[in-house]
Amino acid sequence: MGRNAEVVRQWTILQEIERASYGRTIEELAALTGRHQRTIRRDLEALQFAGFPIYDDTVDGRKRWKLNGKPFGKLTGTSFSLSELCAIYFSRSLLEALAGVPFRDDLGTAFVKIESVLSPAMRAFLDKLPKVLAAKAAPRPRRSDAGLRDIVARLRDASLHNRRVEMRYHSLSSAREKTYLLEPYQVIFGQGALYLIAYVPEYDQFRTFAIERVRWVTPLEATFNPVKRPLATEVFGPSLGAFTGKDPVRVELEFDARIAPHVRERVWHPSQDLRDLPGGRVSLTMHVSDDPALRQWVLGFGALVRVVAPGTLAQGVLDELERARGQYLPQLELELPPVRIDPRQQRWLPFARATRPRTTPAGREAESRPDRPPLRRPDSRAG
Repeated sequence: MGRNAEVVRQWTILQEIERASYGRTIEELAALTGRHQRTIRRDLEALQFAGFPIYDDTVDGRKRWKLNGKPFGKLTGTSFSLSELCAIYFSRSLLEALAGVPFRDDLGTAFVKIESVLSPAMRAFLDKLPKVLAAKAAPRPRRSDAGLRDIVARLRDASLHNRRVEMRYHSLSSAREKTYLLEPYQVIFGQGALYLIAYVPEYDQFRTFAIERVRWVTPLEATFNPVKRPLATEVFGPSLGAFTGKDPVRVELEFDARIAPHVRERVWHPSQDLRDLPGGRVSLTMHVSDDPALRQWVLGFGALVRVVAPGTLAQGVLDELERARGQYLPQLELELPPVRIDPRQQRWLPFARATRPRTTPAGREAESRPDRPPLRRPDSRAG
């Protein structure tokens, strides 16, 4: 962890030097990072050794550290600053996690170009930064064939040139495939997947299509006159997920004190309003669509949340919980472990003067033939 903290501190120093028009003194950098001046001097030497174009200049009798404003001749005119270029480079994992399969190759070639203008020492330094800043990829479609990239490219080009397309699509709601005539408007990324927002003349409405369920796309020669383009924020705005078509309703939820701190520290929707309740609980009010995304989100909190309003949402969540309970209850009844008795672990009860009877051959024969009376010992007193 100490090495990671050192890299982050040096990156902070580099940014502070670049932001200051007249550079930074060692004293200023020490105050900003909370470290000793000797540590700052070692950090500056490490950055210089890595190849970053920082230098010291005396201004009004004080030594100030500055950064060469044009360190890369090959990037002249791109308007990239050094910190911007480096930030793009070391955030590769974040970009790849968001972009998904269709753009992975394009990102790869872009990073190759960035690497070509960085010295080996600078790349070695930047390669350490993802160890302290990483991204976990969101769930993504299993489909990763080359056809998916081709579909995205065709939809993108058709949207740019206002060309209609014919698209074969598999609908989960109807469990069948259908061919649509569409006017594509926007390809967007949300919840780990790519979606297409398109106008469907047949239904006279905009609809959202999951691109991984698109079977094929054929651009047509016919064009269309676009209306005001619906942005992703407008289309998905009322929904907590990638859903459209439902007007927002007032949703009020009460969260248990155990989860309340987690609820308070995040913005779940721009319309949210938080209110503290007795006992450490919290009330969350939002104006969102009552759609599958909302219900799945509420169910994810389990017993730590209660729906106050609307009643339809509360009833829907309750019905879903009952259905889930029904999935488990029969299995719990059938999978009870059988009771097993090991005779070797059984002991004879300690009754007084109780002994196990000795079985003679005659007795064994009598036990094996229960239809006959038991044998008796002859009476010696009989004549």
